[in-house]
Amino acid sequence: MQQDTDTILKAVAQRQFQPVYFLQGEEPYFIDLVADALEATVLPESERSFNQTVLYGKDTDVTGVLGQAKRFPMMSAHTVVIVKEAQAVADLESERAWPFLEAYLKNPPASTVLVFCYKHKTLDSRKKLGKLLATAPGAALLTSKKLYDNQVPPWLGGYVRQRKQQITPGATALLAEYIGADLSRLANEVNKLLLNVKPGQAIDEDLVQRLVGISKEYNIFELQRALVQRDVLKANRILTHFAANPKANPLIPNLTLLFNFFIRLLALHQAGPNPSDAELLKLGIQKFAQKEYQLALRQFSPARTIEVIHLIRRADAQSKGIESGSMDEGEILRELVWLLLHPVPAAAVG
Repeated sequence: MQQDTDTILKAVAQRQFQPVYFLQGEEPYFIDLVADALEATVLPESERSFNQTVLYGKDTDVTGVLGQAKRFPMMSAHTVVIVKEAQAVADLESERAWPFLEAYLKNPPASTVLVFCYKHKTLDSRKKLGKLLATAPGAALLTSKKLYDNQVPPWLGGYVRQRKQQITPGATALLAEYIGADLSRLANEVNKLLLNVKPGQAIDEDLVQRLVGISKEYNIFELQRALVQRDVLKANRILTHFAANPKANPLIPNLTLLFNFFIRLLALHQAGPNPSDAELLKLGIQKFAQKEYQLALRQFSPARTIEVIHLIRRADAQSKGIESGSMDEGEILRELVWLLLHPVPAAAVG
């Protein structure tokens, strides 16, 4: 039966366990969240050595998994079997294994909690195993989807609020832009930040810059701002800092952030002259950043925005060795910035 993360976690907290959990999808964070909750909740620590088994997909098969799942608990109410990296179980989706899985799913032992962590992909819902899991009354099926970019800031704000803490909009956007939709890394960074806030203090941009390793003056967001403001001197200072600290300022993540900015700018051009706050949020443009986008609208016409996107793609190709000659990452970014600050048509560049 299909369930969402919150429903499963609420039931686990109330000690209402399903015999089978199949956790699948592109976003591993939610899979780990549920698996960790089950691992920590079903059995007290004193009972885990005898009654909790962790298997790894590449080291087992369906017969081995079911053999462990059919064991009776020793001096406990439950046996817990967790299959990590279940997508690597060689015969999990094999037709010859389906009769055994079907028999188990139709009559699972009430004392066993069997957890499959099937990451980075989903089962084919048209095939028998997918249909079985979707309909079996004793199975909880979670499909964990990647968040869109515009969903990351609300998720991040909710994550902080759940911990009875606060975060400023600027810090939220800085983390969301700098780290992206890597929820596991975002959660780790927030947890680190929370260890360093005083009671009643909100996570702000200054704290993020100090503890996450983002230079306050020399970062991709300041470079982006310099491009929008046509501040050549500031842009070159940042480029010089990047070239002197290449490990802290890798090219590909910086290109990704610039690309995302101009893609949103192009969408904003297409949204019309007066987009609503809801439309801006849907594009991933937070309120505090709207002034910067409004200035960028005046500096970069729709046609020029398209050219800029082409130039960023060209720089990305150069970073992979395509028509870059002997240029290093710093030189690729410096050339890109020069082209963005000067009205050179993209077609003339190639």
